[in-house]
Amino acid sequence: MGKFVVKEVKTGVKFDLKATNGQVIASSEVYKTKASCLKGIDSVINNAPVANVEDQTVEDFKVEKNPKFEIFTDKAGEFRFRLKAKNGEIIATSEGYKTMDSCKNGIESVRKNAANSTIE
Repeated sequence: MGKFVVKEVKTGVKFDLKATNGQVIASSEVYKTKASCLKGIDSVINNAPVANVEDQTVEDFKVEKNPKFEIFTDKAGEFRFRLKAKNGEIIATSEGYKTMDSCKNGIESVRKNAANSTIE
């Protein structure tokens, strides 16, 4: 079972979603308060299982409705995803992946782990 780890940083509070093996599979933005960070976690729990996947790495990609995972390539050429809530706000982002398959596995891991994770 995965877990959301809430931590204070210099500018506020953020969370990481960790898989069973302890690897960080998604991170949040920095929130001003712990309460707003916990709302962000709730949003991931509610949106990740039902979110569509939009692959922005292909030409003329199909634009999906929110909530959605957006797959894109970063400046280093690695694949990343961001999870957007129903209102279009980014609620979680991934690390960089070398392959598309690894990125898609990361999305599936977020779906699976978000639903029944504990909060620390």
